[in-house]
Amino acid sequence: MLRQNGFSAVQVQAIVTDFRHAGLEPAEVAMMAFAQKVALDAHAITPEEVDALRRHGFSDAEILDITLAAAMRCFFSKTLDALGAEPDLSYSALEPELRETLAVGRPHGL
Repeated sequence: MLRQNGFSAVQVQAIVTDFRHAGLEPAEVAMMAFAQKVALDAHAITPEEVDALRRHGFSDAEILDITLAAAMRCFFSKTLDALGAEPDLSYSALEPELRETLAVGRPHGL
């Protein structure tokens, strides 16, 4: 999706490998850190972390959207992994280095 919205392969790879040092705006880094915590340790999220997103200008509705998007992506990824699903054809159009970064160590036929 990022590639389709004007981000270069280098930018996407930087975001995937270390979003904290990928040249993003502070609010974007905060959003991604929050989404990462939703994915990895949701039960440990504190009210202060939600307030930090508000200080970056996110509304409560946007914070809910971030939370739901992160949780949905986890659900979708786990489902695809459990079924051994292969990437769709649009994935093959990505640069080889970016494809490998996004594969997260899982072999694929592309």
